[in-house]
Amino acid sequence: MSAVVVGAALMATGCSPVKLGAAAVVGDQRITVATLDTEVTNLSRNAKLYPGVVQLTPAQETQETLTWLVRFKINDALARQAGITVSTTQADNALNEIYNAAAASAKAQGITNVSIDLILTANGIPANLRDEVGRYQAIDDQFLLQANGGKAPATQAEDTAVTDKLNKARCVAAKQLNIQVNPQYGRLDYNQYSIVPSSSAVTRSAGPAPTALPSGVAPAC
Repeated sequence: MSAVVVGAALMATGCSPVKLGAAAVVGDQRITVATLDTEVTNLSRNAKLYPGVVQLTPAQETQETLTWLVRFKINDALARQAGITVSTTQADNALNEIYNAAAASAKAQGITNVSIDLILTANGIPANLRDEVGRYQAIDDQFLLQANGGKAPATQAEDTAVTDKLNKARCVAAKQLNIQVNPQYGRLDYNQYSIVPSSSAVTRSAGPAPTALPSGVAPAC
């Protein structure tokens, strides 16, 4: 369902133990196992409405849901650091922009009847979290305007420059949150701010130990 993909941009766990009952700890906030279970159930229920279109395994449903719950908190921290406030209207407009872009892309490929719920579900986001998605995108939009002197980028060079600033600011925000993920659910890959399976212990031939951490284990900033 490539036509309705929002994309990862629309995101090493800490060493200390994750608090009991937490799927992840982001700053001083917990994402509880109960919250994660509820939202995974919501995503799974939504996915069943689109058989043959949305195909997520139970493991993917869990990892995608936790990914977005963590991303929302990272962007909230980004907004606080940048002094950004987002109104309900701005969040609604941002969500509409996501829908219009995805629906137009789908129509160009001959796909019709694309709803916002389908778009979100296809991206591993429980549809009931649509307001959070709108806020997430609105924070990005406001940051880009702020970083470009209050106006939208007009050239490729400007777009590249403000996007680099956004990526840097998001990385710094994530790093300061000291995010910890319960190993039961995987680890946070900072390349895309996504939850991925924890590296399994495997048998390997004798040789020098690796000198660098796997890519994405820790913030690059």
